[in-house]
Amino acid sequence: MPSLDKFAGDLSRMWKLQEREPLHHLTWDWWWWLLMLDDEDGNPSGKQLMVLWSTKDNPKVSVSGTNWEPKGRPGFDDEGGISLDGMVCAWWYDGKRMYEPYIKHKCRMIVVSDDHPSWPGDSKSVGSGGGAVVPLTDDDMSMGLKSDLSEFWLNLSTDEFPDDENVPSKMEFTLTPWNEPMSTARHATATYAMNMGYDILRLHGCKVEGKLDDKEISGTAYFQKVCVQAPSVPWYWGMLHLSDGSYIDWFLPHLSMTVSSRDNKPWKKRDLGHMSLSQGGLFHDAVSQKSLKFSNVRVEKYALNNTEGEHGANPGSKLPGFKVNMWSDDATITLDVEAVDRAHWAFEQPTIGGLVSNFTYNEYPLLVRKLVITDKTGVRTEKNYDWIRGNAEHSWGILH
Repeated sequence: MPSLDKFAGDLSRMWKLQEREPLHHLTWDWWWWLLMLDDEDGNPSGKQLMVLWSTKDNPKVSVSGTNWEPKGRPGFDDEGGISLDGMVCAWWYDGKRMYEPYIKHKCRMIVVSDDHPSWPGDSKSVGSGGGAVVPLTDDDMSMGLKSDLSEFWLNLSTDEFPDDENVPSKMEFTLTPWNEPMSTARHATATYAMNMGYDILRLHGCKVEGKLDDKEISGTAYFQKVCVQAPSVPWYWGMLHLSDGSYIDWFLPHLSMTVSSRDNKPWKKRDLGHMSLSQGGLFHDAVSQKSLKFSNVRVEKYALNNTEGEHGANPGSKLPGFKVNMWSDDATITLDVEAVDRAHWAFEQPTIGGLVSNFTYNEYPLLVRKLVITDKTGVRTEKNYDWIRGNAEHSWGILH
């Protein structure tokens, strides 16, 4: 696929908030990176890092047992700079086990685009998408994009696991374009009744170089900036990066008995049935040099024999696997992927009548057991690729 020397597409929304009128209790904004890094021991899932910078239009939210009380809505200066009360959250998977939270830090943040007077330096490219999210913390936990759109930076620090040599106390990454389909910004939006809806800006793939403390590492990454202002219903989502520069994802928001779940067990019998609200999938194919969309998607969750370790929220509970089928007139993709560990975030939010709404969001580093791609060129399987790395999500409950 065509390579890029800078990120492409419309990046103008990257450092903006409140493009739609916010809704109290519902509006939720975040910047979210998922990094999948090389593992020296050859773990097919690689090492993985998730980090997000978030703010919510709500006076009180419990985030995995931490009370978060955002102080008002984001404020704007005359040049469009934003000040907000937020959280930086992250988990780290070292190729063997999950460490969560790697970071769970409440702080003030500044968001600026590169055409703001406070942006350092002078560039002919200002206003094309450069900018940064800068938490006001003692350590650098910022993320941003250079004015020439050539690279992002991402820096993190933690003292959450000071005695564990498998948990870096400092991370520094440079994220550069991969190929045209992967590293072109894509925007999706929908508006429902009463101004509810969502806006999502995605980069499906980037190349990563960085350091874990003093150790150099490389890999790939996925990015999305999201504004959601609607009740959060259960969903299945997942994505894969393939060694030849291809990309696969699936998304299935749904209704099921899990909407009333109030626990964080990774496997429940009520997972067996759901009614999809919509179905979507995408395949950037490096072989055909085409991007294919799927509107027919099925996801089946099943229980593995592998269980969550002592470090998890529910030690001994079975981890899930996911069977995914996507098809169109042009291609069929069949997947069988297994969770190798789990990160979870449990949210509780006061709602109408003094009640509390609950929502659990889970992320699973994946092992790809089976991949079959069938199209006009023939049949490909997981054996056609040097490596496949990815992550899946499953959420339950409802937050409103």
